[in-house]
Amino acid sequence: MPEPVRPEFLPDPELDREAMETLQRDIADAARFVDEFPFDPASVKVDDAASADSPRTPTLTEAASPEERPGEPPLVAGVDQAFLDDRAVSAVVVTRGGEVVERTYAVTDLSIPYIPGLLAFREGGPIVDALATLESDPDLYVLDGSGRIHFRQAGIATHVGVLFDVPAIGVAKSLLCGTPDADVDGRPAGWRTPILADERVDAPAGTTLGYAYQSRQYDSSPVINPLYVSPGHRVSAGTAVDLVAALCDGYKLPEPTRLADAYADEAKSEVDDDC
Repeated sequence: MPEPVRPEFLPDPELDREAMETLQRDIADAARFVDEFPFDPASVKVDDAASADSPRTPTLTEAASPEERPGEPPLVAGVDQAFLDDRAVSAVVVTRGGEVVERTYAVTDLSIPYIPGLLAFREGGPIVDALATLESDPDLYVLDGSGRIHFRQAGIATHVGVLFDVPAIGVAKSLLCGTPDADVDGRPAGWRTPILADERVDAPAGTTLGYAYQSRQYDSSPVINPLYVSPGHRVSAGTAVDLVAALCDGYKLPEPTRLADAYADEAKSEVDDDC
């Protein structure tokens, strides 16, 4: 189970906006947008073993880190949420090489509305609650949201990554800030272009914050928009998009977050039925 190693960065929704933004700048200063993880990126893959309908608890051997199991794919956690009135259903699905080894969720009250750029203060607490129920200790976290592609370089993936000091990647469906280095419309599957810092970002102009990545595309309508992939912590921008590409497996979303999205909806239905 992951444990917060920087508790001073726990997302507090009671802070005022200025304090939230100050905390995000401190988190960005603590973040490391370089490759620091205990697995071979080439071992990250998805195969036909994945199934959201037949999860199982990993054995101690299966839950061991890749350093203890040479050649094995890492444990990758997908994190996503569904919402029920004023509550968040935070879901985590952990996979290894495409096989689901653990699923868990937590239901947490929400206390503030969505504010662009401050998502972690609304949803970060629920994610922390869900991660506290994990039995395994993932090697990589893939979150629905931004990492470094953020006004203060501290999106929810950066916030969670630094809080737990774990490799983390943000995968967003829309661009919060920054400027694509090339037009993103109608690109073929596999295409990518850097997202560069502009005047809205607390970073030197032209800094590569992440990538627009076209994970899937149709030859005709409807056209699929790209994903916006950025490092959260202990992953570089280039490696982050390579890892997401390896995890997409023909779908628009990377498999861990696709499964987490489906499981969040399943858990939401269970919670709603119990009410």
